[in-house]
Amino acid sequence: MTYLNSDQAKALPAKSQPDLSSLPFLKYCPRYWGTHAKRETSDSTILLALELLDQYENHVAANALFEQILNPEDIREVNAPPLFSGLHCASFFGIVDVMTGLLRRGGCDPNRGDSAGVTPLTWAARGGHEEAVELLLGLEAVRPNKPDNNGSTPLWWAANKGHSLVTKQLLDKEDVSPDQPDNRSITPLLLAAFLGHESVAKQILDREDVHPDQPSFKDCTPLLMAAARGHESVVRQLLDHKKVDPNKPSNMGQTPLCLAAIQGHESVVKQLLDRKEVVPDKPENEGMTPLSWAATRGHESVVKQLLDRENVNPGQPDNRGMTPFSLAAGKGHQAIMNLLSGR
Repeated sequence: MTYLNSDQAKALPAKSQPDLSSLPFLKYCPRYWGTHAKRETSDSTILLALELLDQYENHVAANALFEQILNPEDIREVNAPPLFSGLHCASFFGIVDVMTGLLRRGGCDPNRGDSAGVTPLTWAARGGHEEAVELLLGLEAVRPNKPDNNGSTPLWWAANKGHSLVTKQLLDKEDVSPDQPDNRSITPLLLAAFLGHESVAKQILDREDVHPDQPSFKDCTPLLMAAARGHESVVRQLLDHKKVDPNKPSNMGQTPLCLAAIQGHESVVKQLLDRKEVVPDKPENEGMTPLSWAATRGHESVVKQLLDRENVNPGQPDNRGMTPFSLAAGKGHQAIMNLLSGR
């Protein structure tokens, strides 16, 4: 921080970023000073940080840090200033004492987005900094649902990163929407289901106003995503929720059971087949049933589970007239052919 506060560092142009590969210390300091400072925050550390962050947007360190932590999918104009303020930076590192100092000085807008639209609350939520999130949520002016340029809210990012305690902090605020999707229609619950963040999914499902069957990306529900990825515990939570339809298909007509069969997730297939309301022989848009998919993919144990159900037709053809047996034969899955012929 002493280096970053030096006249030499301050003299560097903030908008036209120098080649950091030739200036390794300049690359390192903006990215990691906060990591070191957070380990042992002394009075002198806070003073150095406040000196650095007071006019941070006009410092070369702002752009140097922003370039290193920016996700490729974030929307930002090429060569645009980062608009990355001192409060953004302190929130990114989660240094509460420094955040408090900046807020007391005034002039900090806690809802202001940087050039990627990310607010201080979103940076704190992304990093899983619980105390920083608590500080910002305690500000009356804070808008906890404000999205970034990609439509991602603080809750969306907490779910993405699997920060269950931050998720709870946000959901404890009644004005935080549990279903607000990003620009691709991906909800926080869909993310948690896709990534297998069990505790995050539980926090979201505990909200009475959540819509757990809300279709998102490609008409996929959270249950479809969890089943396709084989996340047993999340599948169980979703199946236990009264608002979830276990047969709801994607835009390709594939049910949760179909996707679990395609991927060969034996335990998820069992969970679904144990539910009386699950239709085990429902074909997708091309006429392929879960049994057809399991047969062609060579998932022998899944085939056995499906054949144990009386309401599964082992000879049901798809739209091309291909039966599970002919599909297994085409792939050379002899053990599955034996199972099907012995039925």
